[in-house]
Amino acid sequence: MALKEKLHQLKLKYQGKKMAPAFNALHTFLYTPNETTHSGAHVRAADDLKRTMNTVILSLVPCLLFGMFNAGYQHYSAINGFPENFSLFEHFLTWDNFWVGVTTVLPLVIVSYGVGLAIEFLFAVIKGHEVEEGYLVTGMLVPLIVPVDTPLWMLAIAVVFGVVIGKEVFGGTGMNILNPALTIRAFLFFAYPTWMSGDKVWVHEAVERAGTADAISGETILGSLAQGSDYSYSLADMFYGFIPGSVGETSTLLILLGGLFLIFSKIASWRIMVSAVIGALAMGLIFNGIVDAGWLPEYSKFYSLMSFPFWQHLIVGGLAFGIVFMATDPVTGSQTNKGKWYYGFFIGFLSVMIRVFNPGYPEGVFLAILLMNVFAPTIDHYVVKGNIKKRLKRLKTATIYPKASDEVDSLKTETA
Repeated sequence: MALKEKLHQLKLKYQGKKMAPAFNALHTFLYTPNETTHSGAHVRAADDLKRTMNTVILSLVPCLLFGMFNAGYQHYSAINGFPENFSLFEHFLTWDNFWVGVTTVLPLVIVSYGVGLAIEFLFAVIKGHEVEEGYLVTGMLVPLIVPVDTPLWMLAIAVVFGVVIGKEVFGGTGMNILNPALTIRAFLFFAYPTWMSGDKVWVHEAVERAGTADAISGETILGSLAQGSDYSYSLADMFYGFIPGSVGETSTLLILLGGLFLIFSKIASWRIMVSAVIGALAMGLIFNGIVDAGWLPEYSKFYSLMSFPFWQHLIVGGLAFGIVFMATDPVTGSQTNKGKWYYGFFIGFLSVMIRVFNPGYPEGVFLAILLMNVFAPTIDHYVVKGNIKKRLKRLKTATIYPKASDEVDSLKTETA
């Protein structure tokens, strides 16, 4: 209680001063504000922005922990060879694997939060508003969508770009038109492409050892298919996540459980998730049909990815992670229920299309989501416009009372 009273006194001291937003952010992070409303009508609910963000973070924690173990597992397996008789507790859930994950993944989390929150505090002090909680989720997403050996300085530069250009220039949390985490990922991809793709970046210490006789190959399944070669992973490995890839994107099982948790807590839209899955399956079926019809020769550079079973696109790469945790961003996605179906469908459809037609970087979910972020307002505009037209058509057959006729005429004039 003494600490809480001391903080309250400091709050009164800083009230109205330049550093008040930064202090209030630290104060409310430790304690619940004791301010209450006394007049006027207010919306009362059990959740707020901070609770919403924390709920999403909780759904991401299993992916983070799994990514730490998988970082060590891929590292030691690439050096010593993959075990023939795999045992979950003997080969995966080991202290050695976890330690590799802690020393490689945890610094990514620290840099992501440290740099991102520092920028949030800086803009809050400069603009004189409260520190926004929007980066709490972005700070967790960023380490999960990059390769495990991404240089920390590189990540810091990308975070600065993503937060400033992707969010703050639009007005901050709730005003951005692009997903900040994907903006950071796009910056890394275009600014440092050799660190974001290839067969030596997905396993710890692969880059340092590249070029030597015993260089670690951490090629992903999509990378193998893009080069026309085979992969040695089973369906179980792909579903559970015992494969190379970005830190948190490999385990489809944990991503699925996280998605169900977000749907149950009413944080994420199930319409976007379901429609995105339908879109991905539809595009995959089209490509499989082209191959089955014999329209594509086997020596084509697109053959391997186009002949890849359509439903397996959902359990490799970052498609599942993007659908559950990125496409469902309530700020940058469609707001209307009907619009969410179109929005999600095109994300899944375009993701698989980009995978196939971009063999140099066979992963397209982040590009598809960013593209649909731009079109989301347009989708909602035409959905609302279509609803207005339907209601005006119903007015023609509706019984209009004399007193209401003038209001109907004015409504038609305004919407014409």
